[in-house]
This record gives sequence, C-alpha cells and structure tokens, in this order.
Amino acid sequence: MNSIWTEGIAMPQFETLRGDVKTDVLIIGGGMAGILCAHFLQEQGVDYLLAEGRRICAQITKNTTAKITSQHGLIYHKLVKGAGPELARMYLEANEKAGREYERLCKKIDCDFETKTAYVYSLDNRKKLEKEKDALAKIGFDAKLLETTALPFPVAGAIGFENQAQFHPLKFISQIARNLKIYENTFVKELSEDTAVTENGGRIHFRKLIFATHFPIDNKHGMYFMKMYQRRSYVIALEGAGQVDGMYVDEAKDGMSFRNYGKFLLVGGGGHRTGKSGGGFRELRGFADKYYPSAAERCCWATQDCMTLDKVPYIGLYSKHMPGCFVSTGFNKWGMTSSMAAAMILTDLVMEKENPYAKVFCPSRSIIKPQLFCNGCEAIVNLLTISKKRCPHLGCALKWNPAERSWDCPCHGSRFDENGVCLDNPANGNL
Repeated sequence: MNSIWTEGIAMPQFETLRGDVKTDVLIIGGGMAGILCAHFLQEQGVDYLLAEGRRICAQITKNTTAKITSQHGLIYHKLVKGAGPELARMYLEANEKAGREYERLCKKIDCDFETKTAYVYSLDNRKKLEKEKDALAKIGFDAKLLETTALPFPVAGAIGFENQAQFHPLKFISQIARNLKIYENTFVKELSEDTAVTENGGRIHFRKLIFATHFPIDNKHGMYFMKMYQRRSYVIALEGAGQVDGMYVDEAKDGMSFRNYGKFLLVGGGGHRTGKSGGGFRELRGFADKYYPSAAERCCWATQDCMTLDKVPYIGLYSKHMPGCFVSTGFNKWGMTSSMAAAMILTDLVMEKENPYAKVFCPSRSIIKPQLFCNGCEAIVNLLTISKKRCPHLGCALKWNPAERSWDCPCHGSRFDENGVCLDNPANGNL
C-alpha cells in the first residue's frame, strides 16, 4: 500500500549519526516541515542538524495529496467570527506567502508544479458558502462562488480560490534535501535541556530545538496531548477517470477530496478519528464504482493528520517553560502549505527576528474550545477501557484496525503494527 508519489523516485540517503555532536539548532523530524526548516536555516548560514528516526519523508509527507493552497475548507468565516478579521487576514496572507515561496523554489526544481484553482464545495448547504464568501470579502480577498463544478455529481455550489497549486512532493524533496545536513535512522529517544540522546547512544548537544515530528514527542509541557487528536484518511488513484480541472474538497467533515495527477484522479475521503471506525477504502471504492465504473484503481494509501482545537496550526515557542524550543504541528489536513508557513516563521523565531504572522499560530493561545472537552472525554474513556494492548505514550487502550492490520490509539493517534512496532507517533517506542 504505497502512494503514487513513491513510484520511480530515488530519494537521497543520509548517514546514521554515531557518536556525539554539537549544533546550534537541532531539528527533530524529517518530513516536509523539518526539511524546509533545514533549507531556510542553511540559506541563512545557521549551524543546524536534522535528525530523522527513519528515512526522510517516509511517513506523513509521502502520503499527502500534495495541494498547495490557502483555502482550508470554510475556515475564514470561523476565523472572522472567532478571532476577528485582522487575524483571519493574516492567516490568509501567511498561507498565500507560503504558496508563492513554493512557486519560487519550484522554478528551479522539476516537481510537476502546476497552478490550479482550489474549490471547497457543499453538497447541500449553499448558505455556508455565501457566509464564507462574505467573510473573505471582509478581509479583502475576492473568491468566486460557482453554481456548478466539473465533479460527476450535483453540488449546491463551490467557493474558488484562483492561483493555488499542486505538485509532486517527493520530487521536490529529493532535490531540495540533497545537500542538507541530515542524519537518517537517528531516532531521538530522550531529551534534556540541551541534549538529545539517540537510540544508537549518540548525544546531540544543541542551543535551540525545533520539533517537526508531526505530533510533538514531549508530554511534559505545552498540553499538546489535550490540544490535538488525529484523524485517518484514505486515497485511491484512479486511471481512466478523466480530469476535474482543479483541486476540490468537501466542506463536510467526512466529505471527499479530488485532484488530478497526470492521467490519474486522486480521490480522498473515508476519514475517521484514529482508533475509530469509518468508511475507509470501502467508501472510496464504492464511490468509484458508482461514478467511474470504467476506471481502474492504480494504487491506494492512507495518511494521518493532527487536528487542533480551532483548526489553526501550532507554530512557535513550544512552551513558556521551554525557552529556545519551537514546534510546528497541527496542520489540520493542509500539511504542504502549513509546512512552508511553519518553516518561514520558525526560521525567523530561531534567528530572534520578528515575524508578522507568528501571533496567528502561537501555540499558547487559548484552549477553551468545545473540542478540548471532546478530547478529554475520549482520553478518560480509553484510559478506563480494559485492554491487553496499551499505548506506551500515555496508557490508553489500543483498538485493532482490521483494514490496515494495526493497533491504533483513539486518544492521540499512535499506531503499531501486528508485532508492536511503532508506526506513528506521539509514542516514541514499540509496544
């Protein structure tokens, strides 16, 4: 079960760290966010080191649908209402700036970068779309409200953002990471104030630290285990399904997404909270049988996303009790754009420069949100559930996932294979 991005790609390989080293900035995590942080720090002449526990981009990044867009569902109506027009405008600007930076870098890299219009559609609620368009107008963005789309089913309408993009993430990474200071198979198992201890016994002494590990691995500070949960989602690549002329996502929580890559149509959906049941591949294949009966499935894959309390990522100082430590997490299914925004913001913060967008993503903002109560209830229920398999992260009961043959944690999203080997963090070890 491999994504379409892994076919025919020769990723650069890096040595495993052995022994002790010193660096000004340690980046833990070699996904898109960590790689981009390393790229920008190297451009600025900062002494850094990136430690990846396995191979770079072998986890979440390789399973993305690779959309670069500032349109993240119907988020702007919520932001204007909850945070105010100014912060909503800054959120938009930060993501638009991230998109332009990708465009600049991709001019030098052959990674199938294409400018596309991004659409969020509704099957049955046009009023939601009208509210979103009004919110966007308040912050000075001219979005289009369409009556119909190129999708094979009727919709109530769609909001369109022009000049967004899509690309091949591993073609991009294979070039941009080539000359970076990276150590692979260098799993950080223990942290102190200024030292990281690796699984191989080596020590990395650092002055500043960036957590780019998808879900943060430090539980002592920041309350990330209460501020986030994780969702599984699924993708199938169909050959012979035609072109949809853009990137699409349903405004509904469990809706579907679409984009083309060459001759393939990528259909995403079937999502659910990790450790719970959901439509999965069965839902996607049922959709394909109905709307694209002559298409053939080329490949399929699944991914996992960290979901925050207010749908805005946590980018910035890890905790007020951890000076010099920074984090990028909680990308809410928009990891490609958010990774770039995070890398640009964190590079400034590490270099002690002001960044105008940092306050939008500040991890220490208020956590008094309805989702906090839901996360707390889920944790309590699973902590009290009797189960032979317990997650080593915080002790929650694990649930068997028959579709992917894994043990999944409903509390925080850690996953383990049949033999107990850790597949997804925040757990930092096997069962």
